[in-house]
Amino acid sequence: MNSNSITKLRKKFIWTAVFSFTIVMLLMGAAVYGVNLAITRSNIRAVMEDIVANDGYLPLTDESDNHSRNYADETEGMGSEKSEGDLYSSFSFRDVFGIDSDSYRTIDSRVSTRYFAILYDEDGEIEKVLTNRIAAIKEDEAVVYAQMALKQHFKFGSFGTYYYYVADRPEGGTIVVYLDSTTVVLTNSRLLFTVLILVGLGLIIAIIVMRTVSWKIVQPEIKNAEIQKEFITNASHELKTPLAVIRANTEVEQMINGENEWNQSTMRQVDRMTGLIQNLVMVSRAQEKENNSERKKINVSAALQETSDTFLPVAVQNGKKLEKEIQENVMMTANESQIRQLSSLLIDNAIKYCDDGGTIRVTLTQKGRSPVRLDVSNNYAKGGDVDYARFFERFYRQDKSHNIEKGGYGIGLSIAQAIVEQYKGSSIDAAWKDGIITFTCLLKG
Repeated sequence: MNSNSITKLRKKFIWTAVFSFTIVMLLMGAAVYGVNLAITRSNIRAVMEDIVANDGYLPLTDESDNHSRNYADETEGMGSEKSEGDLYSSFSFRDVFGIDSDSYRTIDSRVSTRYFAILYDEDGEIEKVLTNRIAAIKEDEAVVYAQMALKQHFKFGSFGTYYYYVADRPEGGTIVVYLDSTTVVLTNSRLLFTVLILVGLGLIIAIIVMRTVSWKIVQPEIKNAEIQKEFITNASHELKTPLAVIRANTEVEQMINGENEWNQSTMRQVDRMTGLIQNLVMVSRAQEKENNSERKKINVSAALQETSDTFLPVAVQNGKKLEKEIQENVMMTANESQIRQLSSLLIDNAIKYCDDGGTIRVTLTQKGRSPVRLDVSNNYAKGGDVDYARFFERFYRQDKSHNIEKGGYGIGLSIAQAIVEQYKGSSIDAAWKDGIITFTCLLKG
């Protein structure tokens, strides 16, 4: 993995961590808001059920059932003394979470409750409109609100800052109760905005922290990648000298004693080692960051056509067919030498590992502004149970057909992948179907 790949991995880590953090924060915020809203609605409904049970009146205590008492009568005795224990009593767990809440059972809370009720008889006629517990609503407005509630599908709901409840009266008929919940609604809204603000601030802090921490984490890996790249470059230069000496000595030995199976084998291994070193250098260079200034608008069709033509004799010599379906004048901003190298690697690989007597097909297409699509396929009968994701691993060989007799190093596809990854948004993958393996490149210039 080179420094560019490590940097990309770091960015993926940052955004994955930030995304996960955001989801967790949103879920926690939604849970807090949802629980609070559920408890609030439960308490509001409990109050409205008390009003319905008392036919439009909210009694001061559970034992109060005198509906004819007026507001002055209800508030009489509000200043009754409380014991010292009541004044300093603490909230319990059940009080905080509204479990069997008695928040509306006290005289103070019931007196401060603002509501209005409209009572209908069994014939649907208005029997009574109670607005003495709210100053903001007149009787005619109360009737309009009642008609709105009666048209709703749900018997319990809200309009703005008012909650409504439609129920059957204990002695027949219908009652519509509206409860002014302005304070509760504003509190819930404040809680919602607070949660969203905290999530936003947490997201910003998480991005800053992740960027700082991840940068420090990947620095050793980036340094190791640079060291590995430098080692490959230096090692390739160092190995060239002994290989050149071995080649020269072997050639001299051939001139003196003639060619035999031993010196021929030595020359083949020297050639192979030389090719392997060259490929390692190619991988190292392919993984380096591409200079965009070297890219220009090129005719991909022409480049692919010329590259394919150079492989026609090779395919014929191996007893295979090479077919082309290249769309004309496909243009792309790219480095032409890289496009030629990419197509050469894929076609060469297809010829080497195509079944005997098989067909290699090279296809180039582009629709509108979509990415340029390059497909190189060949017959591969034994490809049903192959892990194609590993084909792009360096030095990977799937089976005995991928051996040194084919002349490959198991490194060509790794180079192809490194080239494709230099073009942002581009991709390369392999797939097998009905005895055909296809390498597909989607290239964005």
